[in-house]
Amino acid sequence: MTMVDTTSEVEGLVRDTLAAHQSFFLATTSEAGPWVNGAYFAETGLFTLSLVLEQRGRTLAAIRRNPLVSVIISTGSPADPFLQAQATATVVTGAEADEVRRVLLAKVPQAEPFLSAPIEAVTLKVTAWRATDIPNGWLPGRDLVDIPDARTHA
Repeated sequence: MTMVDTTSEVEGLVRDTLAAHQSFFLATTSEAGPWVNGAYFAETGLFTLSLVLEQRGRTLAAIRRNPLVSVIISTGSPADPFLQAQATATVVTGAEADEVRRVLLAKVPQAEPFLSAPIEAVTLKVTAWRATDIPNGWLPGRDLVDIPDARTHA
């Protein structure tokens, strides 16, 4: 198998897994310690996720202090493919926040009640995905790294 074939396979699994899930777990840390929160998300690119968080919640407070987060997108069973990543979280406002709300609602209509609550829009910039598919022999998982210059010049 060539490197291109492997990258293509990993990219396909990442795309399929993102499309198949509406929620994920988001891990943060601050002086109060580590914290994990579930949230709805929408992918706006292979390496960008959009979500909303409660304004007065522990997760958003942690992101404001330390924007480095981790995510896992999974059914909860290690027998199913799952994704893990570190990302940088950014609280967005104005037109960017409107776009986060739009893409989130388009993917996850049941998120609508959250959009009328006191929330903040957040984007996550993933630097690399770790895709694990144990039944197909991907243990350890395979990495898909975001290389912006390579995509721009391809």
